[in-house]
Amino acid sequence: MSTDSERVEVLGVNFDNLDYEGLCERVERRIADRQPGYIITPNTDHVCQYHRNPEFQQSYTDAFLILPDGVPILWASRFFGTPLRQKLSGSDLVPQLADFAAQRGYSVYFLGGHPGTAEKTARILQSRHPGLRVAGVDCPEYGFHLNPERNTEVVRQLKEARTDFCFIALGSPKQEIWMRRHFTEAGVPVMIGVGAAFDFVSGRIRRAPRWIQAAGLEWLWRLCQEPRRLWRRYLVEDLYVFKLFWRDFKKKRLGRGV
Repeated sequence: MSTDSERVEVLGVNFDNLDYEGLCERVERRIADRQPGYIITPNTDHVCQYHRNPEFQQSYTDAFLILPDGVPILWASRFFGTPLRQKLSGSDLVPQLADFAAQRGYSVYFLGGHPGTAEKTARILQSRHPGLRVAGVDCPEYGFHLNPERNTEVVRQLKEARTDFCFIALGSPKQEIWMRRHFTEAGVPVMIGVGAAFDFVSGRIRRAPRWIQAAGLEWLWRLCQEPRRLWRRYLVEDLYVFKLFWRDFKKKRLGRGV
């Protein structure tokens, strides 16, 4: 397919309509040009945050790719007659792009995560993908971005590593806002926010089985694992998605203005 992608609007967010092969073509071009940029992979929760957080929304404007993370988003795109090709979640892309980087000789940097998970993720991926070049691993303390001197040091180390990829696991919306603020200075061709991916690869948190993911119930699996932390997100804040769906239904299916 072409290295340029069409964009599809789903629930008020414009997604790049790519499959994995098309994604690899886009990132290869980016690396060849050494053009700094970052990728966002919104799930349903992120879509709800997008409509409430202006700075988070601005991070989407500057991203060079916006990829769908979540079966419900694919379902919505099909329902409204503009189907997205493939779910491309940050959690899936970490091992996939690590394999891609190992085959192409690209380097990878691991930033963020819980203490120890970035290092363990790097070791595991190197063992699975011989030849993977790890340009650096950094797990700065919680709240480092609020300390100008510490934040500057994190960006400096990333810049000096001259890596091709950087996986950033700071959680949303922090990781997206951080990438937007610093992607030009860091100079990394492909930065991507990956959320809990280091937890999954390292084994700190068990990811939902494939059949649960395919059923669109990964959120329920996560809720059962961390109910105290996630109950409000999934059971209160993310109900806003139904308002967004109804708005699009009236506009796209019923032909009414909104």
